[in-house]
Amino acid sequence: MSASHARVSWVDYAKGICIILVVLMHSTLGVQKAAGELTWLHDFITWAKPFRMPDFFLISGLFLASRINRPWREYLDSKVLHFAYFYILWMTIQFATKGYGLYQANGAAGLLKDYALGFVEPFGTLWFIYMLAVFFVVVKLTRLVPPLYVFLAGAFLEMAPIATGWAVIDEFASRFVYFFAGYWLARHVFKFAEGVNFKSVPVIVSGLFIWAVVNTAMVRTGLAWMPGFGLALGFVGAAAVVTMGVLLSKTKLAAPVRYFGENSIVIYLAFFLFMAATRSVLLKYNVVTDLGGVALLTTAAGVVGPILLFWATRHTKLSLLFRRPAWARLASRPAQWHSDGHVAFNQPEARGPSLSR
Repeated sequence: MSASHARVSWVDYAKGICIILVVLMHSTLGVQKAAGELTWLHDFITWAKPFRMPDFFLISGLFLASRINRPWREYLDSKVLHFAYFYILWMTIQFATKGYGLYQANGAAGLLKDYALGFVEPFGTLWFIYMLAVFFVVVKLTRLVPPLYVFLAGAFLEMAPIATGWAVIDEFASRFVYFFAGYWLARHVFKFAEGVNFKSVPVIVSGLFIWAVVNTAMVRTGLAWMPGFGLALGFVGAAAVVTMGVLLSKTKLAAPVRYFGENSIVIYLAFFLFMAATRSVLLKYNVVTDLGGVALLTTAAGVVGPILLFWATRHTKLSLLFRRPAWARLASRPAQWHSDGHVAFNQPEARGPSLSR
């Protein structure tokens, strides 16, 4: 396998790990809220909090450097309109599934107000998609500013006690530094990944063990949420996920994880449908008595269900659920995006779209 393919492979594995952790978090919290009690998975999702989203955002910025100087029209098409299309589509789908309950609670006027607010305030689980578009624009606008200054500003925002209650502001402050680091330090991230190999397994395993112990201690003591400590844990945790992604990429034992990573946007957009339905059935009919088991089954449905939906619709008119149609593009030529973040024109799209474009 070539170096470039090895890099792409570990990126997909790392994204696969991230998307599974995200679905696990939402599934566990949803089960706990519905049941009114904690599961044995609660401690794990709390333990993963310091690195779960930092790593996802860092990976999302890795391939931006080669496209940051593209003309604004093409850039906005691929980096903003792309995510805006999927956000608006799936926000509408989420409102359709929750509309009756929202209507009963707030009436028709309240329902319309909530929907309109979704264009300004990220709705539900889709906030990640919304923030990616924002980050792509900010990086483009600041490309002439010395990168170190932008990074330091992002680090300051992450450490600052910013809690306005508005997701765009709060999540920007908490996450932008990781996305920008993925963009600015991409070559160093890839160089780090190249240094991970099976010859160094004892050292790697020891390092991962030390990281896990330190992360556990800082989460339990609350230091993980303190300024500076959280930032450090985010980057160290991202390095750990990259390491695990590289190790997995050198075997075929976890091929489904790579496929989940390749189609991470498919899972992210649709997991709520399968998660909510599975949770309702399992809890209503008491199919599984252990709440942790319910959360795991709900997670499995949330990960696999969207993939099955993607397979079922990709050659039909409903393919627009996961593939942006030509009418929703600004670019003069339809762009087809590969899972490694590279673009090719006038070629058939073989896979689902990726979150790290």
